[in-house]
Amino acid sequence: MTTIILEVDNRTVTTHFILLGFPTRPAFQLLLFSIFLATYLLTLLENLLIILAIHSDGQLHKPMYFFLSHLSFLEMWYVTVISPKMFVDFLSHDKSISFNGCMTQLYFFVTFVCTEYTLLAVMAFDRYVAICNPLRYPVIMINQLCGTLARGCWFCGLMTAMIKMVFIAQLHYCGTPQINHYFCDISPLLNVSCEDSSQAELVDFFLALMVIAIPLCVVVASYAAILATILRIPSAQGRQKAFSTCASHLTIVILFYSTTLFTYARPKLMYAYNSNKVVSVLYTVIIPLLNPIIYCLRNRDVKAALRKIIHCRGSGPQRNGVFSS
Repeated sequence: MTTIILEVDNRTVTTHFILLGFPTRPAFQLLLFSIFLATYLLTLLENLLIILAIHSDGQLHKPMYFFLSHLSFLEMWYVTVISPKMFVDFLSHDKSISFNGCMTQLYFFVTFVCTEYTLLAVMAFDRYVAICNPLRYPVIMINQLCGTLARGCWFCGLMTAMIKMVFIAQLHYCGTPQINHYFCDISPLLNVSCEDSSQAELVDFFLALMVIAIPLCVVVASYAAILATILRIPSAQGRQKAFSTCASHLTIVILFYSTTLFTYARPKLMYAYNSNKVVSVLYTVIIPLLNPIIYCLRNRDVKAALRKIIHCRGSGPQRNGVFSS
């Protein structure tokens, strides 16, 4: 499909973009489609099971698992914003996406990324209170505070994305805009703008600085205090038990922050290179797949709850099975 250009007030208005995606041979496109589809479906299943396990097991009605259920819910939509269009492009010669479709995809993608940054910081704070102030933990992390923190994360993501979109959507695009990516992202869109995008870049930079740097500082400060507390525990068994409660979250933080910082902390011209697509696959496809696995492998309570769910589904009305954690 050819990119449609309209003439308005002597200026061309682009109604479609072309997503270059992964330009390979058709046979390899089909292989990529199969791999990414399987990954997508498995990601949805894993995160759905995590949510069901947390909501159905009273043992998991705790702040840490409350935030984990929000993370799983977020990542189900996070991958859904990108994957369906990518699947269509794998099977079709038409790689076009409408202007409104592109802006909608970008808005929700930025919302979920920014929400995840702040949510991971809130989860780090939760682990800080649990390990550094265990006696006051039930008093501090009450349901009302947890709900407020979760809503704050979503509000931060929605508002950040809205402000960015105000500046990006009004940019002028001309010619045949070809986005060197498999979804609509900020830097590739800035690259294909044919007018001065410095104002949009400046807004994007400051908002990214706030959304990435502030949560990162919270995470670093929380884990610095956690590490200091763990090192003061006299027994090796006590230190191992304390560290095990935050190991899964720390692993996810390292994976998510390292890959996204590699992408978004560099100049926009770096998007001209295909290496960024590989890194983007890590945080848009691989990490959402790994997160539930990481939590299940490291957490006895989650594993026990998942076994109960699987047993109930497999045994029908019989609910007498007993599983140890």
